[in-house]
Amino acid sequence: EMGQAECQYLNGTERVRYVERWIHNREQLLHFDSDVGLYVADTALGEFQAKYWNSLPGTLENARLAVDTFCRHNYQCLTPFVTERKG
Repeated sequence: EMGQAECQYLNGTERVRYVERWIHNREQLLHFDSDVGLYVADTALGEFQAKYWNSLPGTLENARLAVDTFCRHNYQCLTPFVTERKG
């Protein structure tokens, strides 16, 4: 099983979306979307895991906070290197 996280930015950090995907054998089993605020099963196999993670307040809170702790934090750290880079 592999986890993949991505941040989607619109207009800087004005609108940020955090998406976490869980993949097994090249198939996405479940995902977390900060716009939804819950883990959502994409396959029957992912249903158990989504229900379990949604039942854990700490796990759910960490995923919801990732917009700020992961996405916005990394945006602020990396922006100077990306925007001020000279070709």
